[in-house]
Amino acid sequence: MNQDQVKKLLLSIEDAPMEFSVIFTGKKSKRVNGLYKPDTREILIHNRNFTAGAAGDVSGADCTGGKTTGSQITGGQDTADNLLLYTAIHEYAHHLHACSRGGKLSPRAHTAEFWAILHGLLEKAEAKGVYKNVFESSDELAKLTENIRKKYLEKNGSLIKELGLQLLKARELCAAAGGRWEDYIDRVLRIPRQAANLAVRMHQYNLNPVTGADNMRFLAGISNEEKRGAAEAALLSGKSPDMVKTAIRQKPDEDPKTRLEKEKTRLEHTITSLNKRLDEVNKELETI
Repeated sequence: MNQDQVKKLLLSIEDAPMEFSVIFTGKKSKRVNGLYKPDTREILIHNRNFTAGAAGDVSGADCTGGKTTGSQITGGQDTADNLLLYTAIHEYAHHLHACSRGGKLSPRAHTAEFWAILHGLLEKAEAKGVYKNVFESSDELAKLTENIRKKYLEKNGSLIKELGLQLLKARELCAAAGGRWEDYIDRVLRIPRQAANLAVRMHQYNLNPVTGADNMRFLAGISNEEKRGAAEAALLSGKSPDMVKTAIRQKPDEDPKTRLEKEKTRLEHTITSLNKRLDEVNKELETI
């Protein structure tokens, strides 16, 4: 697989509104598998990380500059190519994210919005047969996955939902005893009030424990019943949490220009406020 073939595959998954290039560096890196340069719109891939038997990060791309754990790529060149393609899709997600923001990226590149774009690309790539979902090819992994979901994620969700019911009963007994429920939570149970309130809402909203406790906390924070139901249905259908969170937060018909104009206004207000505070600090320093 060469860089031209990789670019063709990326464009077959989803077209890009801005031109970009894919460059094989011909290097091996212990730190990262790939990088995206928004200024030049270049996807750099350290392709020597992806040869059968090479020590690479089999978990995929890490373009943050952080250290990765080297491990042996097994399964032959097809496996190596699939891992290379994951890195390419990861960096392509950065490009599409930048395109949606007028060609620029914030210093914090790995946002929920980015992960939502990446997971959407991977879904499309799997549907088109461009990228192989290896998680479904291992019977042993499939059994372990089912065990994790049933024995831990669903069970934990059920326990916290049941906790919400018990906390509601405690609220009634606190009122009958003439005490504040918040004080009981703070000083008797000694748990965060936010966690207690979320557990109560998990029970009141009758959330499905199959989604897991962490996703139930997210769902419990959605007050709109219709949006909450849509979010829960999306999670149950297999969408990633970041995809669901981004979809919930996304405002309809907001194009990149409108979003950038809003960000510009926010930044201008922040700069004005900071300049005002800077003047105050300078005046205080002059009096000392």
